[in-house]
Amino acid sequence: MKTIPVAVQLYTLRDETEKDFEGTLRKIADLGFEGVEFAGLGDYTAKEMKDLIDELNLKAASSHVPLEQIKNNLTQVIEVQKTLGSKFIVCPYFEPESEEDYKELISLLKRAGEMCNLEGITLCYHNHDFELEKLSDGRTALETIFDDTEKNTLKTELDIYWLEKAGESPINWIDRYKGRTPLVHLKDMTNDEEKFFAELGTGGVDVDAVLAKGEEAGVQWWIVEQDESRRSPLESLEISMNYLKKKLPHLSE
Repeated sequence: MKTIPVAVQLYTLRDETEKDFEGTLRKIADLGFEGVEFAGLGDYTAKEMKDLIDELNLKAASSHVPLEQIKNNLTQVIEVQKTLGSKFIVCPYFEPESEEDYKELISLLKRAGEMCNLEGITLCYHNHDFELEKLSDGRTALETIFDDTEKNTLKTELDIYWLEKAGESPINWIDRYKGRTPLVHLKDMTNDEEKFFAELGTGGVDVDAVLAKGEEAGVQWWIVEQDESRRSPLESLEISMNYLKKKLPHLSE
């Protein structure tokens, strides 16, 4: 069975990294995470951050980069990724007001993805639940984004919580985009009416089934994110990591 490493999306720890980025990364490494998905570098330069994660034996799995930066500052964004050693740039969020906005997004992602490819970087798109709403042609917005781009130009970062919340099967989506899904956001969801973010293994998302699909789907990184937590984010991540250590043997070695 192929070993797929586990990273944490640092948005989970946005308050902690704002106060003490280095100390937070040390705690992440101590918990057993193998990489990080950045959502900004705080006050660090890319070189300083690379030196720090090297010291902690962490890898830069990927980086969430605002769409505006992808549109207006992609050359510099790519250089930062190269310095960090990250192979993936992720468009993390898009706020459409009309179907026309999706057409413009797709055009932008095509251009940006081609430019990333030339530099040895892969562009991915991260979903929420609203992209699962159907457009006028009967396709969901998320289908449209991936169907109307080339698989080598744009890849997925499927977020299993948001798929589940939209009433979709994460497994079906992973199967559909097999070979196009290098990054997967692992999240669980409470079983109550609130459908709140939950630690892995404590909610209603079939995380085990997702993990079982990893090798076949070509997943290169599992990325744990918990947008909000009812306990401290680090405590939530420890619970999620303890669950993963039971499921992914290499984490316990």
